[in-house]
Amino acid sequence: CYLVFESELPYFVIGLIHKVYMKIFHARVVYFLTAILIIGSVSCTVKPTNTPVPDDSQHLTIFFVNDMHGQLNNFAKIKHIVDAERATTNVLLASAGDIFSGNPIVDQYSEKGYPIIDIMNKTGFDISVLGNHEFDYGLANLKNRTEQAEFEWVCANVDTQSSVLAQPNPYTTLDIGDLKVTVLGLVETNGKPDDIIPSTHPWRVAELAFQHYYDVVDEYINLKEQEDADLYIALTHLGSFSDRKLANDYPYFDVIIGGHSNDLNQGEVNGIPMLMAGAYLSHLGKIELTITDKEVVDYEVSLVNLSNYPNEDAELLAQIEDYNNAPQFDEVVGYANSYHDKNELGCFYTTALKEYMQVDISFQNGGGIRSNLEEGDITVLDIFNMDPFNNRSVVFTMTAAEIKNFFIQTETGLHVSGISFEQNRDELIIYDQDGIEIDDNQVLTLGINDYIPAVYDSYFLIEDAEIRDLTTAETIIEYLKTMNSTVDYDGCNQYFRYN
Repeated sequence: CYLVFESELPYFVIGLIHKVYMKIFHARVVYFLTAILIIGSVSCTVKPTNTPVPDDSQHLTIFFVNDMHGQLNNFAKIKHIVDAERATTNVLLASAGDIFSGNPIVDQYSEKGYPIIDIMNKTGFDISVLGNHEFDYGLANLKNRTEQAEFEWVCANVDTQSSVLAQPNPYTTLDIGDLKVTVLGLVETNGKPDDIIPSTHPWRVAELAFQHYYDVVDEYINLKEQEDADLYIALTHLGSFSDRKLANDYPYFDVIIGGHSNDLNQGEVNGIPMLMAGAYLSHLGKIELTITDKEVVDYEVSLVNLSNYPNEDAELLAQIEDYNNAPQFDEVVGYANSYHDKNELGCFYTTALKEYMQVDISFQNGGGIRSNLEEGDITVLDIFNMDPFNNRSVVFTMTAAEIKNFFIQTETGLHVSGISFEQNRDELIIYDQDGIEIDDNQVLTLGINDYIPAVYDSYFLIEDAEIRDLTTAETIIEYLKTMNSTVDYDGCNQYFRYN
């Protein structure tokens, strides 16, 4: 009853092992996803034993979400579900991270991120682990949001002492009814090839120090006994591959609740329930546990497909609608002649940057394009949905040889505009828009978001950057308003990776 489906990870791919693992299961995944789409919901029951439950056992229901990315609408359904359960039993409501980045209503609010903190407070969340996208707004904003939260934050593999951000507890023990529940937090650190940081803008975590989860987790091997806890939970933002390793290599948790890879997990690994509830608030995870003498003797797991759940908390729904009533995002700035997928939007994105910034070429990372574009009117909201990260527009001046060297040595894949590439075995040739080969010594101006040079800072020196006033999303909006309001890139794919 274990289900994983592949999803594009933000910013930086976790690693070759993860990709190979996902490919092995791809055919089986497609089959199960098709079945899910037909059925319309995911539900499964898992029970580790069939032994009779002792009369002195205790019960706990844990509800969990992950990778909400600013989505608000389904919280009113979650509150209705959770409140009903709290009327009958002990309940813990947990977030496995990535609260922010993905909804302009939240991301572009005057206090960046505040609407989802407010709604989570009113939903009744108890705890959250820090996800990689919690750092997207910068540390000052994160400090304010964590202080406004009425729920606990945990993360054991970050040191914030040199920053304005308060040090989160590595773990906390919550009293829920007569139960003591200890929760350890862990965040992924795959954001940069030569550094240990989460998958966020490197400049925004420059004052923080991170450790890989496997370098710290053994410090907490005896935490359940030390806290005299009835239940020990790993609340992670590591991704399914790392959660599976956590269960196999550190099998002292009672439950692992995870995020980051956006999967639907409701199975068991090495005797430990390993759980995840998709992304964008599509599902609410639920595990009902029976505990006797500090041991889980029985459990049931299900995933509630929130699109099919009919009831909502009316008061919270009204507050969500107030946030969603933001007419500034309804302004029409362009028109799409057809539906555009992310590869086609890569052509549009880089062309818009190149032409508005008046540079020779432009690049864009695929993970920075977060949504497709429907046919018809394009609104400000559509552009911010496509590009939610508030990255600045920057210009670099480079030779063609330096550009070749960057692609060859990093083997990164990017959408490109203004040039094209031809790889002939180990040789890389660059052509201009007229198909003429560009000499290695030719100097080119490059328009780009500031995330890419921050990740690959040995190839792009920040002191050489010309930083523009507008973010990349604002640049694209201005391009549509002033230069070309029509988006027509049907069939276009200018993505290149050297291999």
